[in-house]
Amino acid sequence: MGEIRIGLVGAGRMGSFHGKSIAHKIHGAKLTAIAAPRTGPAERLASELGASKTYTDPREMFQDPSVDAVIIATPARSHAELIIAAANEGKAVFCEKPMAITLEEADKAILAAQKANVPLQIGFNRRFAAGFRAAHNDIVEGRIGTPQLLRSLTRDPGLGDPTPIPEWAIFLETLIHDFDALLYLNPGAEPTEVYAVADALVRPDFKDNGLLDTAVVNIRFDNGAIATAEANFQAVYGYDVRSEVFGSAGSAQQTNMIRYIAEGISSDTCRQDTELFHDAYVAELTSFVECIRTGNIPYLTGRDARRALSIALACIESVKTNTPVKIKDNAQLV
Repeated sequence: MGEIRIGLVGAGRMGSFHGKSIAHKIHGAKLTAIAAPRTGPAERLASELGASKTYTDPREMFQDPSVDAVIIATPARSHAELIIAAANEGKAVFCEKPMAITLEEADKAILAAQKANVPLQIGFNRRFAAGFRAAHNDIVEGRIGTPQLLRSLTRDPGLGDPTPIPEWAIFLETLIHDFDALLYLNPGAEPTEVYAVADALVRPDFKDNGLLDTAVVNIRFDNGAIATAEANFQAVYGYDVRSEVFGSAGSAQQTNMIRYIAEGISSDTCRQDTELFHDAYVAELTSFVECIRTGNIPYLTGRDARRALSIALACIESVKTNTPVKIKDNAQLV
């Protein structure tokens, strides 16, 4: 197979980053087309990156025989329908997280990819970060023993205008990364129950509009492990992502580098996810292209994304009811 010809859906911050990765960093892939609702951003990005075609309707791009695969980097509420539309046209699909906002949508997207026999990979980049991959391998190989306590946190570097933030975004779009990380770091275990609390502590003036900018979640797993996930939309010192697995034989931690020197303690900080996880973002697209070329199953599938979504949806119910919630329908599709 020659170059994998990629169509990009979305010309915003994340779409532009993925487009640049395809154009400049992914061997054996070529950015062929860009679809965005407004022509200006798509045409500017296409001109910058050498893509030959632009579309305002992604479905037209999906029908283009010169496109082999698509990257979906649009608002979360559109992901499932775009996955289904692309798969129905026989395109391999890489989609940013979350793959859907309901389990019903997720199931339809997974089944569409299965029916079309095309790869479906979801953008949980932490699985491709070197520290997370090393910790996962240590756990699989027994170096940490049986996981007992797990922790994952995401603190975004700054909250701008909260107006466009969708309801429940802290679970469906932010903490869902942590939920997937906890599943990755507790391999073979299934989450059974969550208890979540959330509030608007950064911008309390937007709470009545549905904003939740701070959350803590406790998760129980069927292997006895207990996990904590937390998120906040404004860490004034930079983008902060950390995780830890404590097991019967030791612990594994993933964190930003901290220096202990004569002058005191200092740490480098990043201001964007694409800075902190730059290599992981590139690695996940490299893996996606390789799956298309070889026919291998993606390292992170729609089924994996569905498991993280089931936790996020249980968290929403827990906040609404202020009670622990059993995770419903978290079984894999057959």
